[in-house]
Amino acid sequence: MSMNDPIADTLTRIRNAVRNRDKKVNCLNSKVNRGICDVLQSEGYVDKYDVIEDGRQGLIRVHLKYGSRGEKILHSLKRESKPGRRVYCGVKDMPKPLDGLGIAIVSTSFGVLSDRQCREKNIGGELLATVD
Repeated sequence: MSMNDPIADTLTRIRNAVRNRDKKVNCLNSKVNRGICDVLQSEGYVDKYDVIEDGRQGLIRVHLKYGSRGEKILHSLKRESKPGRRVYCGVKDMPKPLDGLGIAIVSTSFGVLSDRQCREKNIGGELLATVD
């Protein structure tokens, strides 16, 4: 089966695992997916992630994070730029999900960064996803 959008597949796997209260989820390994997991980890939405080699493309095992009483930390994970409609934004047009409490994940020439890091470096790029 061919997959047109591996980024959307990764986000959907994480979203479904959070909804089911799973502790970990496996996603396909790619440079962009590792960048997305890196941003989610640095912003405190996931505990950690490991890259598992399987002789082919590999997998990313994402260890999900929940609150002290088991409440969800990751409420909404939405894909913004899609293969049929790319969304680019400059540093001034960068969205602030939940008025700065959420993050936007942006693919830049410096790699995959959060909207806060993009504002610090004064760069824009392709808006991949928003997290609330």
